[in-house]
Amino acid sequence: MKDIFRVINTIRLSEKATLLGEQNNEFVFEVNPKANKLEIKQAVQQIFGKKVVAVRTMQYDGKARRKRRADAGISPKWKKAVVRLAPGEKFELV
Repeated sequence: MKDIFRVINTIRLSEKATLLGEQNNEFVFEVNPKANKLEIKQAVQQIFGKKVVAVRTMQYDGKARRKRRADAGISPKWKKAVVRLAPGEKFELV
């Protein structure tokens, strides 16, 4: 990926993500499915100006929609990244 602003789609705020942020200084992002760990790390460091220690990624398949019709389809697949920041670094989520 050439454009760093296409790597990170959104930050995921959930109960589990909040606990990760409080306990392990880790934050959860929804990222482009084609992005790799190095691109995610560089994007977070350049966009937010924070030092990243580690990145973990998970791929999620799309779920099947209701099958009432032949064109029901599936929801799109997506990728999640858990980014651990260096000690002392913090995101201010307001």
